[in-house]
Amino acid sequence: MGLDCLLLTQDSSLLSAIRAKFGELGIEIVMRQDAALAVELSQRRHLGGFVIDCDDVPGGKEALRKIPTNPANKRSVMVAVVNGGTTVSEALEMGANFVLGKPLQDGRLRALLDMAMPRMEREHRRYFRHEIDLPVELRSYTGQCCLAKMLNVSEGGFAIHTSDPLAEGVLSVQFDLPSIVPENFKGRAVVVWASDSVAGLRFLYIEPKCRTGFQAWLTSLEAQLRFREFAAASRNVI
Repeated sequence: MGLDCLLLTQDSSLLSAIRAKFGELGIEIVMRQDAALAVELSQRRHLGGFVIDCDDVPGGKEALRKIPTNPANKRSVMVAVVNGGTTVSEALEMGANFVLGKPLQDGRLRALLDMAMPRMEREHRRYFRHEIDLPVELRSYTGQCCLAKMLNVSEGGFAIHTSDPLAEGVLSVQFDLPSIVPENFKGRAVVVWASDSVAGLRFLYIEPKCRTGFQAWLTSLEAQLRFREFAAASRNVI
């Protein structure tokens, strides 16, 4: 469940610097040299961050504009790298959260990571999907009810499997949070994608009385995942 970041550049020195510093923090780099391919990847995959070489990659500025327009990466950390063709204010207006100038200075890159990491980690927790098998009830504003099986869940949404057709618009969501003392979760969500009998939904609203229990459940799922990852890594140590 590690952090990942897309780097769009054709600059080998920038690649080396980013890969080294990000690697120290356990951030996996996904490399693209073509702006159109970077945008295409952002449209079908969520990443915790993007580093966009604006001035030395054809179409770099356009990639900086387009990537945050995708709902899946709307909150991802956007880092613009400029080299005389784009000003800091222009990069910020195009969607950057942080701006670096070439040639990169090691101290500035490290300072940026210190500021960006908490945001990337929050976004990762918001988006990371924990596999789950849980019954869930969905109900439309007209009262149409749909019973489904939750396949995975994150802070921002969940995926389901159902043989029933899903109503359009906002759906009421209800399911029992697994715990020693079961707690009923209630909220509202909207379908953001659907394929055959599987669909993905984004939370629009969670009832205040359910938020603490929901966050506690996600924290428990994350702790279980980390334990499994630790156990697996321990078995591989000779």
